[in-house]
Amino acid sequence: MKTKLILAVAVFTSLAGFSQKKWTLKECVDQALERNISVQQSKLNLKLAIKDVAIANGNFLPNITGGSSGNFNSGLSPDRNGVLTNTNNFNGSFSLRSSGTIFNGYRNTNTYKQAQLGVLSSEYNLKKIENDISLFVVNGYLNVLFAKENLNVANVQYEISVKQIEAVKSRFEAGAVAKGEVLNIQSTAAANLQSVVAQENVLNLALLNLAQTLQVPIDNFDVAPIELGTPSENLLYTNSEIVFEKSLLNRPEIESAKLAIESADLSIEIAKSAYKPTLTYSLSAGTSYYHQFNNLLPTRFNDDFISQTADRFQYGIGFNVSVPIFNRFQTKNNVAKSKINKEISITRLENEKIQLKQTIEQAFLDVKAASKSYQAAKISLAAQKEAFKNSQQRYNFGDMTLFDFDQVRTRLVNAEGAMIRSKYDYVFKTKILQFYSDELVLE
Repeated sequence: MKTKLILAVAVFTSLAGFSQKKWTLKECVDQALERNISVQQSKLNLKLAIKDVAIANGNFLPNITGGSSGNFNSGLSPDRNGVLTNTNNFNGSFSLRSSGTIFNGYRNTNTYKQAQLGVLSSEYNLKKIENDISLFVVNGYLNVLFAKENLNVANVQYEISVKQIEAVKSRFEAGAVAKGEVLNIQSTAAANLQSVVAQENVLNLALLNLAQTLQVPIDNFDVAPIELGTPSENLLYTNSEIVFEKSLLNRPEIESAKLAIESADLSIEIAKSAYKPTLTYSLSAGTSYYHQFNNLLPTRFNDDFISQTADRFQYGIGFNVSVPIFNRFQTKNNVAKSKINKEISITRLENEKIQLKQTIEQAFLDVKAASKSYQAAKISLAAQKEAFKNSQQRYNFGDMTLFDFDQVRTRLVNAEGAMIRSKYDYVFKTKILQFYSDELVLE
């Protein structure tokens, strides 16, 4: 009965694990980009920029307004004989007006161009936020895989300790070792179990951090493994300058800074437009209608509505020229301010380039250091594995004490941990360089 129960639990656990979704790296990145508040805000800013283009485009169109008024009067008015008599009168009017700009120093044209640059700038800002979030998710994803490998190492060490307990007990029962050695190996197994629990907690925290980044429930959350293989010993690039030159062609913050300079040029032209005359036009059309309810006035006739409005129809056209002469040096100072803003934009671009170059140079040195650390960790692990293999044989034959054997095994555990850390550190820092050279592929 007990065996059947254990088998049923094992089958249920296996089915649950099989049905559990494992998120791929690309799915994690897509989910983070969809849920992230900063991305959503940046998309809304892009929509605002698009509306600014529509508003600027509308400046080229004329405005049209329609109006109507009606007045009712009651009181004394002279009749046909000139005698004041109480009358009731209604007077109504209808008008349609339009006005627009013919020339205003190309202010509308430059404003429209500036609004278009604003859309491009918003797109680059959105791209930068998406890039930063993608790299953050990649780091979190690799942290989960790193924690899983550490947990696997801890489990292997615990399994080794459990097997050693059985072997030592057999030797103790045969009188080959003392009771103290059994207790020592049991103590080592307990320490290994504590390490397993600690690594499980590290893994759970890594999964929690990633799940919170994706804004998904932590229950049953897990990620799919990535085949990292053995990272190449060769660096992707011979020097940081290659990465920097590539990054200048694709980094959104650089492109955004360039657009800021173009926008500043347009701001200067917009400010200068106040020096130039402005030519506008206006169009108007209207008519009116009059009705006397008791028809007593000698000069008023109650013609029908259509006849009156047709007879009284009027239209007009006008032009207006405004020439600036003196406006308290406001235009001069606005132009000067626009030129200063352009200088600020130029320094911003240079600062972005300097920061990018420094970041890439640091990333390149980090990759070189991580590569050397990874190679050293591989050599150390290979040596420790061989040492552990020999020590295990000597211990099994009774040629080595438990204390000395534990020392060798501890060095092996440390070497395995160092190997895992150096591998993931090297992989992630390599991906940073790929990120800046626009060659990072999310699978």
